[in-house]
Amino acid sequence: MKLLNRSALSVKPTQAFVDWVNSLEPTVGEDDLTLEDIAGENTVYLIPEMDTPEALTAYVEERYVDILENELRAWEEDERQWPETLGRALFVEFLVVEHSYLAIDLDDEGELETSEIDDELLMETDEE
Repeated sequence: MKLLNRSALSVKPTQAFVDWVNSLEPTVGEDDLTLEDIAGENTVYLIPEMDTPEALTAYVEERYVDILENELRAWEEDERQWPETLGRALFVEFLVVEHSYLAIDLDDEGELETSEIDDELLMETDEE
């Protein structure tokens, strides 16, 4: 195990987010996604080590638009389909953020690698 010099944010969708996803392609009744259907669709963001609630709040305030855009893009690439205003209120309405002070890498064999995010890679599926 390796202790990383990072904290982590786990970002989870809310029912309002699911409602937005369902509005993208209107379906009837049981074909709609539910919050339970996407409960495992959480994203973990590694962030600088945060040791106080004030530091965490300030960091999230700086980065909430980046996080919100990433979460929206995971479901819809066409920004014209996104909500009109990507403000703090929408962030709070669409996402629940949980903070972890420690990030531990359990992989004892592989080296931790980093790479820049390519939006196209995020959208690839096993079917392609």
